[in-house]
Amino acid sequence: MTSIITNNAAMAALNTLRSINSSMETTQSRISSGLRVQSAADNAAYWSIATTMRSDNKALGAVEDAIGLGAAKTDTAYNGLEAAIDVVSEIKKKLVAAREPGVDKDKINKELTELKSQLSSIAQSSSFNGENWLYNDTTTAVGTKEMVGSFVRATDGSVSIKTIDFNAATSVLIDMKTQANGILTKGVSNSVTGTATTYYLVAASTATGTLVSLTTSTSDDTVEAMVSAVDVMLKTMTDVAATIGATNSRLELQKEFVADLTDVIDTGIGRLVDADMNEESTRLKALQTQQQLGIQALSIANSNADNILSLFR
Repeated sequence: MTSIITNNAAMAALNTLRSINSSMETTQSRISSGLRVQSAADNAAYWSIATTMRSDNKALGAVEDAIGLGAAKTDTAYNGLEAAIDVVSEIKKKLVAAREPGVDKDKINKELTELKSQLSSIAQSSSFNGENWLYNDTTTAVGTKEMVGSFVRATDGSVSIKTIDFNAATSVLIDMKTQANGILTKGVSNSVTGTATTYYLVAASTATGTLVSLTTSTSDDTVEAMVSAVDVMLKTMTDVAATIGATNSRLELQKEFVADLTDVIDTGIGRLVDADMNEESTRLKALQTQQQLGIQALSIANSNADNILSLFR
């Protein structure tokens, strides 16, 4: 049956052309954006996963910055401790020299005074972003310092932030308010001719014990006791520096891990939502060919109505 009202062939060709055009729009959108899943309408599951992981990646970026901040704090404390260790080693050297008979102990004491002033300067200067792990001049003790280490999403979807902790109370060299809280202020007990004496290197606001200093009348036994006390302080400082160094190393390793994890997550997201450009370009070429054929088919179907006119001639 041939009808001038209903052209079934033209409608079929038009429907096919519409489908081809719709596919072409989708393919062109993927090519222009580089994504095969741009919205939840494209693939709700993949879009949801990708959106969540992109958010987590931003959080990991903040974690990486926070780790850098924590590493800067540990670097500052470590460098301060390293410099202080050098100064205390020099003090130990001067005290050993004072044991030599005939040495002018008053002159050596002047050097010790300058070295102790340098220790105070180092401790006070070892501050980063308002935090000082080597010097305290408040009545509040320096406590444990928390540094952001990671962002974790559990299997149930809950999130948490993990920290790397360091007990800064162990690294305080000088505590001006509480003598017992500073490595150089709390003092070390040593025996001089059978009598236990506590020696400290830097004086706190309220200090008890004996300051490490020399006079012409300082006995050899006292000098040796001072050397022993300073050596104990030096050992404690070395142990603390090693701990800070280990903490800093852990921060550096964690920073590298977070950076690698960010890259891996980016790769995983790409596998879910990125368009395969080789595949899409091939599909576009095929659709362009189909579109041309569809237009020709529609043109042929529309020409059928012209053939009916010849029947009335």
